[in-house]
Amino acid sequence: MQFHEVVEAEGHLIDSHVMEQIFDKVVEFGSRFEVEEFRIGRTNSDPSYLRLKVESPTAELMDRLLQQLLFLGCALVDKSDAQWKSVERDCCAPEDFYSTTNHHTYVRWQGQWLEVRNQRMDAMVVIENGEAFCRRLRDLRAGDRVVVGMRGIRVLPESKERDRLSFAFMSNGISSERQVETAVQQTAQLIRQTMAQGRRIVVVAGPVVVHTGGVEGLCSLIRQGCVHALLSGNALGVHDIEAALFGTSLGVRLADGRQEEHGHRNHMRAINAIYHAGGIAKAVEKGKLTSGVMYECVRSRVPFVLAGSLRDDGPLPDTITDMNEAQDAYAAQLRNAGLVLCLGSMLHSIATGNMLPSWVKIICVDINPAVATKVSDRGTGQAIGVVTDVGLFLDHLAKAVARLAPAEVRNG
Repeated sequence: MQFHEVVEAEGHLIDSHVMEQIFDKVVEFGSRFEVEEFRIGRTNSDPSYLRLKVESPTAELMDRLLQQLLFLGCALVDKSDAQWKSVERDCCAPEDFYSTTNHHTYVRWQGQWLEVRNQRMDAMVVIENGEAFCRRLRDLRAGDRVVVGMRGIRVLPESKERDRLSFAFMSNGISSERQVETAVQQTAQLIRQTMAQGRRIVVVAGPVVVHTGGVEGLCSLIRQGCVHALLSGNALGVHDIEAALFGTSLGVRLADGRQEEHGHRNHMRAINAIYHAGGIAKAVEKGKLTSGVMYECVRSRVPFVLAGSLRDDGPLPDTITDMNEAQDAYAAQLRNAGLVLCLGSMLHSIATGNMLPSWVKIICVDINPAVATKVSDRGTGQAIGVVTDVGLFLDHLAKAVARLAPAEVRNG
């Protein structure tokens, strides 16, 4: 073992199982560790401290190990500043750039630790005017100072909830056996808590909201002031407006589940009607659209973003078809979010999760347990899965929120 480094970590290392992950990672990479110092927190609110010497047989293996340990909250015991290189050409980062996680990140600059702003995964850290920012590859400009290597960087993963009784379902992973009513009640409590903190609640929804009869539940949440932004694709807007105008979704009557005669063209008729009105807001203003999710968003002044895709029909005039522009619009609505509800949309849920820092709670509701699993597997470890019918969940949630001191919830 010719190569060694000393790292340290601080936080709730034991009950968050971080310490055992650190030890396991060292062994996994064929290396050795020696605990030089360990201080356990004396109370449930006190952090623990670990100082660890790690040894690896090769420099390459040591670099790979340090990358993994950095993501677990370890930092090199090194007083030097973060290293940086200048961007030579727009959208081209230095080869050894540091790629961010979604956890709280700090970089040492001129002897001080700077908290990195706009935290998100898969970005670069740029130093500018004595501050540090996450910046996407496509947003890099020549002359930007990009942090490289691993020195002078500290990552603080989210700790396990200190209150082991409150929202206990959040530590139980993804299960189809979880009682829906329990998840609903705790989600309603979380909505109240988030609003009391002055944070925003963002809903990411797919067209399954319409298919499963969840429109009225979501509309009720909007009317109660519990939705501060809606993120979705063209399909939700089209199916919701089709249902509002013609009582069908993809030509199927919502009242009895039967195929409407010539109903296959109803979604195109819905798109056409919105174009004639001049957009969704204009359709509401002119009295052409009088119900549904999009109607409630306009009436309650809840911003919505419809991101287009290759398969969209029409699409609606409000749909953003430039993917970079749509991603920017999503990110803008996610600022200051405290809770994100993902309802039956795997791709939009994964995309949203990639934009969020790890301290924003995500509840992913889908009848398919694989959806919540995929969201978590792509780096959004804070996502909690509730495996149930989306329409049923929304109906119960709207009623549960209404029972919780309505004035307190609305005014937050």
